[in-house]
Amino acid sequence: MSLPPLTAEQMVRPRAFELRMSFIYAAGFLSGGIHLPYLPLWLEANGLGPEQIAVILGAPIFLRGFTTSLITAFADRARDRANVMIVLAGGSLIVSLGYFLDHSYLTVLIVSLLLAIFMTPHATVTDSLALSGVRRFRSNYTSMRIWGSIAYFCANFVGGLILAVAGVGSVPIMISLTFVAWLAATLFAPRLGPPRKAMPVPDVSLQKVDDALFEPRLLLLVIAAGLIVGSHGFLYAFSSIYWRSIGLSSPMIGALWTSAVVAEVGMFLAFNRVFGRRSVGMMLAVSAAMSIVRWCLYPLVLPLGLGTVGFFLAQSLHAFTVGLMLISLQKLIAESIAEEKTGRAQAVAYFANGMAMAAVTLISGPLYQRFEQNGFYVMAGVSAIALGMVLYSRRYPHKAGKGG
Repeated sequence: MSLPPLTAEQMVRPRAFELRMSFIYAAGFLSGGIHLPYLPLWLEANGLGPEQIAVILGAPIFLRGFTTSLITAFADRARDRANVMIVLAGGSLIVSLGYFLDHSYLTVLIVSLLLAIFMTPHATVTDSLALSGVRRFRSNYTSMRIWGSIAYFCANFVGGLILAVAGVGSVPIMISLTFVAWLAATLFAPRLGPPRKAMPVPDVSLQKVDDALFEPRLLLLVIAAGLIVGSHGFLYAFSSIYWRSIGLSSPMIGALWTSAVVAEVGMFLAFNRVFGRRSVGMMLAVSAAMSIVRWCLYPLVLPLGLGTVGFFLAQSLHAFTVGLMLISLQKLIAESIAEEKTGRAQAVAYFANGMAMAAVTLISGPLYQRFEQNGFYVMAGVSAIALGMVLYSRRYPHKAGKGG
């Protein structure tokens, strides 16, 4: 699909574009580095039970599956996506102050739902702005995006150190401060104007491409990837609570979360050498199999006397259960879907991943309430279903698209 030519104004490169985008990525990912590992600890400290914690963490995932696409579509029609980023950051900061109100279940749930609306779209809107720079000025996307990952695991580790000194009550303060940093960074966001719009040309292949989205092999693999993602719901909701219950310190919990992100980045760096020539089915099978191993390992660490080394080993498998899965999913879409329809395919995959994660997070509350760390075995069962779907997909021939 052809694009209109760039105007002279659109060809003007904003000053220090890559540096400014790097700051936005770093500041934007700080909040997730605090919110994901430490909010469950704060919820538990305020007297909320596992089932309530699961709803507070799971319901926003359902909501953001619908609101994120609407907000990103609005951003593409705005006069400048930088303005949308400022609104998202400012809205996140204002909503996060609700955590300082009374800590009742209903209040915290409402705040978390509202926060999901403002907080979640930041990555896609930032990516959209950065990729415009890549297309127009040949900027290096990786050199900008990597600062988001670096900031994320730094927040994991430093957050644990702060909790050790200031206590769990500092979690809302840290979350709000990360939004202050994000808002400050967005105020210096490069101004690129609205994105170029595709020219309205006939799309005679629409039906064929829509059929490709629901081709049995593709659908099986997309759902399998969603189940692999969803199996992490129990980990994200209750691993910090579990580690605290067995006496691990806040800095150690932060280090465990950090090690998972480091392992994921390691997979990104090593992928081409190790898996570059492997099929999507084979990579997803490895991801699902390693998920089974990972979830079976957590409950066995203490009985086997492995100590924190065992937990670090389990966290290192994040490279396969998340890193490899994400790359496999993108490769699947590139191989199977025509380029002009990859956005729709991404939306289908995002929806499948989000709904699976939300559903598993919601059932994680009753699981942890009844079985505690043994609930990880249920996650192994979810991953086993994913592995079965990947293997079953081999019955259907691969129909290559035009993704390239």
